[in-house]
Amino acid sequence: MINNLYIVMPAYNEAENIETTIKEWYPVVERLNSNDCKCHLVIANDGSKDNTYHKMLGLRELYPMLIPLDKPNSGHGATVLYLYRYAIEQGADFVFQTDSDGQTNPNEIWQMIEHAEDYDFQIGNRNNRQDGMSRVFVTKVLKMVVWLMFHVWVTDANTPFRLMNVERLKRIMAVIPEDYFLCNVAISAIAVKWHERCKWYPITFKPRQGGVNSINMKRIVKIGRKALNDFYTINKNLRHVG
Repeated sequence: MINNLYIVMPAYNEAENIETTIKEWYPVVERLNSNDCKCHLVIANDGSKDNTYHKMLGLRELYPMLIPLDKPNSGHGATVLYLYRYAIEQGADFVFQTDSDGQTNPNEIWQMIEHAEDYDFQIGNRNNRQDGMSRVFVTKVLKMVVWLMFHVWVTDANTPFRLMNVERLKRIMAVIPEDYFLCNVAISAIAVKWHERCKWYPITFKPRQGGVNSINMKRIVKIGRKALNDFYTINKNLRHVG
C-alpha cells in the first residue's frame, strides 16, 4: 500500500517543543517500519535563532529514523516545499506533512494510512480549533480567497496534516512558485480544481504546546497581499498545464 513514506515537518524556533514532538511521532515511524514500509521522520530547521537544530542532532541516537536537516531561513511555505522536494529525491511514494509545534495528534494519521490506495490527497479539517481566533479568521478568509481565485470550495486548505501521493503531488508542484508561503493552500485548491481523489477528515488541533507563534496579524496581512499576487501567477501557470 505505502512502500516509502516520509513524514516531514518544518521547524522554526521550536526548541521548547521539538523533543516532545519527536517523541510523540516516532512510534508512528516504528510501527510503519515494522509493517514492511520504509518510513523516516524528516525535520528541517528553518534557520532557527534558538537551539532547535542542536536538540535534533542530540536525539538521533535515540531515534535512528530521524533525519534532521538544517537550512537558511526562508519561511514556512518555502521550507515545506523544500521538504517535499527532499522526500521526492529520496524516492518517497507518499509524503505526510505536519508541523513541529505539537498541535496535531499522531494517532489520527492511521485513518489516512488505511485509505492511501483510495485517495491521493488526504487532508485534515481542523474542527474546534484551539489556536486563537485570528487563525480561525484567516482560515475563513482563505476559503473565500480560494473560491475567488480558483473557483472551488476547499474545506480547510491550509491544514498542516496531510498525506499525499507523490506522483500526483509532483504534477501540482510544477505550477507553484518555489518559495511560495501558502504552498499547502495552493496544493489543496489545485487538487480540488483538477478533480484529484481528495478526502478531508476532522482532526484535533490543540493549543501550541510551547514557544511563541511567529505569525501575527501584521504578518498575516503582508502574507495575504503577496498570496493574492502569487495566486494570480499560479492561475496563469494552470492555463498552460493539461
